[in-house]
Amino acid sequence: MDFTLDETQQDLRTLTADLLAKNPEWAAMEQAGLAGICTPEEGLGAVEMAVVLREVGAVAAAVPALPVLTASLALARYGRQVDGLPTAAVKGMSAPYAQQATHVLYATDEGVFLTDDFEVTPEFTSTGEPSGTVRDRGGERLAGPGDDLRLIVTVAIAAQASGVLAGALRLTTDYIRTRRQFGRPLAEFQAVTMQIADVYIASRALDVAMWSAAWGMDRDDVAIAGFHVCEAFKALFTCQHLHGGLGLDVTYPLHRYFAQAKHLTHLLGGADAQLDLIGAHL
Repeated sequence: MDFTLDETQQDLRTLTADLLAKNPEWAAMEQAGLAGICTPEEGLGAVEMAVVLREVGAVAAAVPALPVLTASLALARYGRQVDGLPTAAVKGMSAPYAQQATHVLYATDEGVFLTDDFEVTPEFTSTGEPSGTVRDRGGERLAGPGDDLRLIVTVAIAAQASGVLAGALRLTTDYIRTRRQFGRPLAEFQAVTMQIADVYIASRALDVAMWSAAWGMDRDDVAIAGFHVCEAFKALFTCQHLHGGLGLDVTYPLHRYFAQAKHLTHLLGGADAQLDLIGAHL
């Protein structure tokens, strides 16, 4: 499969990266029109959503791009659109930014529902971003039971996680290239090069799995991408190790990447949950 981005997708990636490099705030993304790329008016799909979310992850920006783009894309496929800030969740998952959301799109064994009348039980997140369990007080059924919403949510999480790992890899590579020990850069030590190579391999594996899932939206490919998200989180421990004590400093940028990778893994339920899905499909 050819994962080459077309001109529109490349321009979208450049716009998102340039914007977040200057101002990684949600208001700036809204002003630039990035919050609405998956609405029916724009007509963009899962690949474009993944392009934006990967850049969000690459700077570990704490913005509601994931829930908004996920819910917007799913609603567009159901022929609906809402005003405000939507979020999405599937059975067993908390809803990111539920406290700020005006609408919640969620899937259960009975079907897919949309509600603007709900209660939120807050949950702890490693990033400090709001999230919670939602109790619907009167939602509208949009569709029967299906995997569509789960597929979109998983692809979105994989895309942002792919950017998170790429950003952590870049930060760590720059550090070991300039940090000197025993009169030599850390990057010249064989043990260090082997460890950073493992992080690179994990990053490339997640990239391939994520783009395959985004382009094809096949349930097996999506479940595999979800598994790689959870496996790639282990690479963040290596990045921390290679930074030494600095890697544990909560004021150092690596902490944001580690926290976001942990949060995204928790949203998916961990590697075992993804393996269960893969096994069920087989």
